[in-house]
Amino acid sequence: MDLATVRAFAIHVFTASGAALAFLALIFATGEHWAAMFFCLGLALIVDGVDGPLAREFNVAEVLPRWSGVTLDLIVDFVTYVFVPAYAIAASGLLPDGLAIPAGVLVVVSGALYFADQQMKTKDNYFRGFPALWNLGAFYLYLLKPPLWLAAAMVVILAILTFVPLKFLHPLRVKHWRLFNVALLVIWAVLALLAVINKLQPSGYVTGPLVAIALYFFVVGLLRAPA
Repeated sequence: MDLATVRAFAIHVFTASGAALAFLALIFATGEHWAAMFFCLGLALIVDGVDGPLAREFNVAEVLPRWSGVTLDLIVDFVTYVFVPAYAIAASGLLPDGLAIPAGVLVVVSGALYFADQQMKTKDNYFRGFPALWNLGAFYLYLLKPPLWLAAAMVVILAILTFVPLKFLHPLRVKHWRLFNVALLVIWAVLALLAVINKLQPSGYVTGPLVAIALYFFVVGLLRAPA
């Protein structure tokens, strides 16, 4: 086995480590250690942001075609972006009792359909529809703790937006204002870490910018032409 093959397989293992982080996140979630759960999901976000460029840099698909990096990435993304967050949303106590489990079901069903959509990205690298980032949806739910009815409405609206042909920004892949978007993403990551360190009860100096950055990322794609 040559170095290129070993390196390609190591990159696949690195991608798969996101599933291990999802497993740890679920363990923390079942014990209601929500900050620890979001820390694991945050690490999974970093893995997801790094593994793609590594795979392209070292031509993993050509060197090791037996394992599909695309399929592996979708599997890991589903458990980290959708499945574990769905449990967190259902078990949060932040939704009306009768709607908590249906909300979790809505998240996993809409998320599964989204990941099966072969047109989930536009030609200019925007996401088509809400990109099933339920890890972030859950994070803001725990951070803001809105009224129960508003939390339920948020879940329903985001699930509907999954199937609406509007553009949502991919900050690493969209060329338009990429440097600015990446800089905002780094700032967001630092602020999110501070929020997690403070048990999801940070000061307004952290929460305010987190909300503002989220609104920017949410709105900027919607202002583009429909997908």
